[in-house]
Amino acid sequence: MPPPADIVKVAIEWPGAFPKLMEIDQKKPLSAIIKEVCEGWSLGNHENFALQIADATNFYITEKNRNDIKNGSILRLTTSPYQTAVQLHERIQSSSMDAKLEALKDLANASRDITFAQEFINLDGISLLTQMVESGTDFGDLLSFTLTAFVELMDHGIVSWDTFSVAFIKKIASYVNKSAMDTAVLQRSLAILESMVLNSQDLYHKVAQEITIGQLIPHLQGTDQDIQTYTIAVINALFLKAPEEKRQTLLMTDCFSICLLLALSAFPKFLLFLSLVSLEIQFNEEMAHQLYVLQVLNFNLLEDRMMTKMDPQDQAQRDIIFELRRIAFDAECEPNNSGSIEKRKSMYTRDYKKLGFINHVNPAVDFTQIPPGMLALDNMLYFARHHQDAYVRIVLENSSREDKHECPFGRSSIELTKMLCEILKVGELPSENCHDFHPMFFTHDRSFEEFFCTCIQLLNKTWKEMRATSEDFNKVMQVVREQIMRALTLKPNSLDQFKSRLQNLSYTEILKIRQSERMNQEDFQSRPILELREKIQPEIMELIKQQRLNRLCEGTCFRKISSRRRQDKFWYCRLSPNHKVLHYGDLEESPQGEVPHDSLQDKLPVADIKAVITGKDCPHMKEKGALKQNKEVLELAFSVLYESDEYLNFIAPDKHEYCVWTDGLNALLGKEMTSEYTKSDMDTLLSMEMKLRLLDLENIQIPEAPPPIPKEPSNYDFVYDCN
Repeated sequence: MPPPADIVKVAIEWPGAFPKLMEIDQKKPLSAIIKEVCEGWSLGNHENFALQIADATNFYITEKNRNDIKNGSILRLTTSPYQTAVQLHERIQSSSMDAKLEALKDLANASRDITFAQEFINLDGISLLTQMVESGTDFGDLLSFTLTAFVELMDHGIVSWDTFSVAFIKKIASYVNKSAMDTAVLQRSLAILESMVLNSQDLYHKVAQEITIGQLIPHLQGTDQDIQTYTIAVINALFLKAPEEKRQTLLMTDCFSICLLLALSAFPKFLLFLSLVSLEIQFNEEMAHQLYVLQVLNFNLLEDRMMTKMDPQDQAQRDIIFELRRIAFDAECEPNNSGSIEKRKSMYTRDYKKLGFINHVNPAVDFTQIPPGMLALDNMLYFARHHQDAYVRIVLENSSREDKHECPFGRSSIELTKMLCEILKVGELPSENCHDFHPMFFTHDRSFEEFFCTCIQLLNKTWKEMRATSEDFNKVMQVVREQIMRALTLKPNSLDQFKSRLQNLSYTEILKIRQSERMNQEDFQSRPILELREKIQPEIMELIKQQRLNRLCEGTCFRKISSRRRQDKFWYCRLSPNHKVLHYGDLEESPQGEVPHDSLQDKLPVADIKAVITGKDCPHMKEKGALKQNKEVLELAFSVLYESDEYLNFIAPDKHEYCVWTDGLNALLGKEMTSEYTKSDMDTLLSMEMKLRLLDLENIQIPEAPPPIPKEPSNYDFVYDCN
């Protein structure tokens, strides 16, 4: 007969004694259980003791988490959180440097537990640590473990960041500003500054007074990728919290431009990895994420101009259009005061038509569409001033063509700017899990404008290759979009490399690629073929189902979303080989391979599963307001509803794993697999199977068994060594 559900069999350790095997009644108060354990070892004052999980975490057992104790768990009897906090509070003030160092090491380790953290903070422990930092008497390991303990305590969100003094901020900033600083101290200091800036607008202003982006540059030139990552995270935080007007100033300063250039030059191996995907495992995902965030914040500065309409009555804005005309037709222009007003109007209308504006009389009207608004005009002016020869050539070349074959520069520039904003997602907030950044945008302080200049020349070239007319405008834009997207997919490291990629993607090459893709995706529509497809489809669906279930049996490591990305916790889940039980459990770190079933303590019978819930309907998406707003996290979230209306909540590491797990769980429940990956796999496998069955194999007998492997030759004299 199975034991009652409330009884848990565990082992309990006590230093210097043999472990005890006990049955814990979860209905009993925790204090009663601790008292019983203490009496077994003849220990008095049971209120001064507590139970811990006997693993690397050493987390205390409380009334809130006691249900996490499973059969076979190993616990440890230890001093209570309060007693430990009192002891450490006293020990870290020791006059002996060695004793103080050991105490700070213990504090840094214990502070990861929120129960201990609460007791230590109640003793005004945070203030003590800040005073130790402000005194400036500790260095090296002493300072490193002091800052580590501080970061761990603050990560629990118990104490507000607004409570810290300017003296403390100055001291932390001084560690970052020093040219030679202990790596661990520097890393913790950068983490503290990032948290200060992100969690308090008031602290942002104080930190911004103490540290500039220019002072962060040297940390990007080192070889420690963790330091580089934390440095970029601080830059992103300063950039994100800066007032709008200061963001623009920050972007335009030489310091920020140099910072971006150095950020790129500091990672030659990292950039090589972007070209050679096989090297991906050697690099920190957090680094890629922080560079992606920096890229997004940089592009989002364009949003204001993108959403600003041109005022046709604003003379300063109209002067920009006059400047475009002057640069293009400088040799032909007459002085402004010559001729009649009507003659000048006629001349302007003619020139504006040559420039390719839709409204020849008042081209300012063309820029009232948002997006791209004034951003399009900014790009045109930049092109005219910084690439004058190319600008003049394009305008004059098209103005000399027949009307039906001219490529309208004005209209093309406006539509191209709008397209580039869509491709680069200007105005969208950074995603929590994205690592997709483009190195070439870090190689120039006006990268977007240079990107536009390259693409407008591509558009003109493609227009000529297509021999397009005004009726083909949308077709040309579609081809140009495809050319740009294919070139960006290759992750060029510089704008020059991007240009060379585009050279290999001419209109002729795009046609070849499209033709090849059409042949690979050939769709047979005849009735016999359709009947064959219908006959094969159930077999393919069963094959996909088995693949999904096999993947669930292998298992997946899932990430627990935490307030600090770099201190993520993990848990693992996998399906039993007989497809009847889900095994899951927490992990200290991301595993390198499969996790055995017996190391996963928790179980969920498949028979108890009622439904699979996805997206915003998941309970953990409703609980976490910040995650609720993150579209990408929402798309990766799913929950398993089982008996008593309880949930097992997941956030998949990527879209592929999300589809595998939702498909596999639905297959276990006998429901249809509806993910986009199922559709893609079905199309691919069905196409392959169809082509195999339609091969011309008349009068060819296909053997049922593979042919035998021939014997080894008697000698290898026929082998020729080319070396």
